[in-house]
Amino acid sequence: MSDEDHNLDASQSADRRILWLVLLINLGQCLAGVTVGLWASSTAVIGAALDNLADASVYGVSLYAVGRSATIKVRAARLSGWLLIGLGVLLFVEVLRRFFGGEAPIGPAMMAMAAVNAALNLVCLRLLKRHQGEDVNFKASAIFTSNDSIVNLAIVLSGALVLWLDSNLPDLILGLIVSAIAANGGREILSEAAEADERVPSE
Repeated sequence: MSDEDHNLDASQSADRRILWLVLLINLGQCLAGVTVGLWASSTAVIGAALDNLADASVYGVSLYAVGRSATIKVRAARLSGWLLIGLGVLLFVEVLRRFFGGEAPIGPAMMAMAAVNAALNLVCLRLLKRHQGEDVNFKASAIFTSNDSIVNLAIVLSGALVLWLDSNLPDLILGLIVSAIAANGGREILSEAAEADERVPSE
């Protein structure tokens, strides 16, 4: 095996380790978020948990793409983008359902869950930033995790507003915002995939 092949194998092995770590972190966030979100009656926290599930799906797709051809990587990234757009649509429907009936969520639970998630998102971002290069699937993963960080900071603010107003409106409004962020993140990933596709040599 040449030094170049050895370095490539080592790089791919490191990529897989990073993706496995962030995948497991996001699965844990999803399970905790769904549990807390249902208990606290928070659309925003449930939305963040579903976002973590979509993230984990993207990391799984990215794991599949590591070491494969550029064409397969582009297809995997497109799947990631559509997954995120689908999440945005599902969350929008859930917000509409809760708008017509639902009690005020538990603000402190929202804030605590979001704070923990924000810290874990920073860990994921640091792991992903260890990877250098133009891999479209790592770009998709970074977009997902950056979106998560924004969402969780917003949930902390929403939890404070819920406590202050004793209303579920801040939670529902944030649910709509999370839906829009998810859909826009999917659009960005599809755009990155389209640009990467243009760089793939024609067969």
